[in-house]
Amino acid sequence: MTIAPGIAIIAPAGRPQDEAVLPRGVRRLQERGFVVHDYYRPEAAFQRFGGTDDGRLGQLEQAIADPDIGLILAMRGQYGLTRLLPQINFEALAASGKIVVGFSDLTALHMGLMAKTGAISYAGPMFAGDFCGEHTDELTLGSFFACLAGPQHVIRESVEGNPVLDVEGPVWGGNLSMMVSLLGTPYFPAIDDGIVFIEDVNEHPYRVERMLLQLLQAGVLGRQRALVIGELSAYRLSAADRGYDLAVMLDYLRATLPIPVLTGLRFGHGASRVTIPFGAPARLVSDGAGFSLTMRDYPTL
Repeated sequence: MTIAPGIAIIAPAGRPQDEAVLPRGVRRLQERGFVVHDYYRPEAAFQRFGGTDDGRLGQLEQAIADPDIGLILAMRGQYGLTRLLPQINFEALAASGKIVVGFSDLTALHMGLMAKTGAISYAGPMFAGDFCGEHTDELTLGSFFACLAGPQHVIRESVEGNPVLDVEGPVWGGNLSMMVSLLGTPYFPAIDDGIVFIEDVNEHPYRVERMLLQLLQAGVLGRQRALVIGELSAYRLSAADRGYDLAVMLDYLRATLPIPVLTGLRFGHGASRVTIPFGAPARLVSDGAGFSLTMRDYPTL
């Protein structure tokens, strides 16, 4: 399938913090050769959202219907997609062949699209945070455009202490809080033998542990091949923790979960993040000094 060179900017969740910087992101995309179609309207923003529920759904529907669009790039995450899930025409989105890109709250869209249609999307950058700042991050944009170029995408991380393994399966996951919020709904994909990746922000290690135990006890994690943990950032420990911290939590997970647990994936709410095609066939190889995640058979430009 030939994908159109147009890129749609939509705000299906939160509104941008600073609308004055948005033209800078448009210019950067145009310099990359994209024709930018901006469906976000600042005057239509509503409360904390990029529009009313109907308005945000309308942005997505316009992007799906436009034959000149090949990529749909989310403005930002924060919150809002859960409200829209019952109204999203996932079948139309999958049939369009357009690649949806984003992370954090966009995890809900990736999950729903995979659950309803089996279509692959990109867990990757956001427009406002990654294209519009005074400076861009080389790793973030480099990984994104390398993924788009295909035909396969390789992520390599140098990190010690991970288990030695060599497994294959569909790679999927995203923001842990969003994943757990969809348990028991029609928007949680039934994936077996997968490679799960997670990240989160403002979530204390005990809450991360609790959510992962929920996925385990719900029968999800036991059906996977490996768990790869990205950034768990911006949480705050207190005196009540009495030595319980992220490292202790990870030790507990490795002793408790029935699958290998890896750390060191540069994916999350920090300045740098890799792009991961959600649902793509993947191979994860770890030798104790680092790991590689190789993905193939996903939509590209």
